[in-house]
Amino acid sequence: TMSQKIAKIGEMAIVRRMMVLCLISILVPLGVAAAQQGKNSSANGAVTGHYEGTAKNRAAEVINVTLDLTEREGAMSGMIRSSHGDFTITGGTHHGGEVTLEFNAGGPTGTITLKTAEDKLAGTWSAGDDSGPVEVKRVAAQQEAPKGKS
Repeated sequence: TMSQKIAKIGEMAIVRRMMVLCLISILVPLGVAAAQQGKNSSANGAVTGHYEGTAKNRAAEVINVTLDLTEREGAMSGMIRSSHGDFTITGGTHHGGEVTLEFNAGGPTGTITLKTAEDKLAGTWSAGDDSGPVEVKRVAAQQEAPKGKS
């Protein structure tokens, strides 16, 4: 009869609503967990930024250094500027607390191996037969002064 059909439709609607609620109760916590994990990985030390510090070579000469680093999905790129010239970062990785950079040293590929500690990176560099320690600290990028003003 008609009342049985209406009752059956009502039961199906209730079952459908319960299934939707069950799915929501499962998917919402998963989405929150994924979002939280994403937050933690970026807060856990993306090294993108502007760094300033010093390096030393085998002759113990102090070399002023700036690193402009960009990290995308663990891959590194950017620029190294120093009192010995500017060098393009051609590759590298960031895994956990370790950063490895490769740069064009105008001959053999140079490498910098660093450990992260808060806003500092410290480790060693090498290019050809020269090498030494390096330590830099993240700072705000320098902005050029507006032209025409002093």
